[in-house]
Amino acid sequence: MDLVQMQKSLQDYTKSLFLEGVLDSQFLQLQQLQDESNPDFVSQVVTLFFQDSDRILNDLSLSLDQQVVDFKKVDPHVHQLKGSSSSIGAQRVKNACVVFRNFCEQQNVEACHRCLQQVKQEYYLVKNRLETLFKLEQQIVASGGMIPAMELGF
Repeated sequence: MDLVQMQKSLQDYTKSLFLEGVLDSQFLQLQQLQDESNPDFVSQVVTLFFQDSDRILNDLSLSLDQQVVDFKKVDPHVHQLKGSSSSIGAQRVKNACVVFRNFCEQQNVEACHRCLQQVKQEYYLVKNRLETLFKLEQQIVASGGMIPAMELGF
């Protein structure tokens, strides 16, 4: 695949992430903070998000598996995941966390277990998709190309 085709593939792939609701405009704002002095800014921020999210999801699983669930411990984790997913533009993860928090407020253990599975599903989806996006970007740069700017004009 030549450079122009790779750039077009990247644009099409990125566009699909927005159209599917995987990402929102916050991700574009994050990309705008990246420049020549810090070319890996977005991937570094997203990698931190992945590390934190893996830890939070593990903590949530442990908390919900207790004999007596302490929702005062569960809710802050869900709130933190909602905030961090929102800050990188992981829209579907954020939306799943909103529903999860509602069930935490109701102290509905069964619904929280279902929500945790939904949050995990959305998280692994965005993680897989962003890892693919970063690989496409790396291939373009390795071929001597520039990453085309993305706008929400679609």
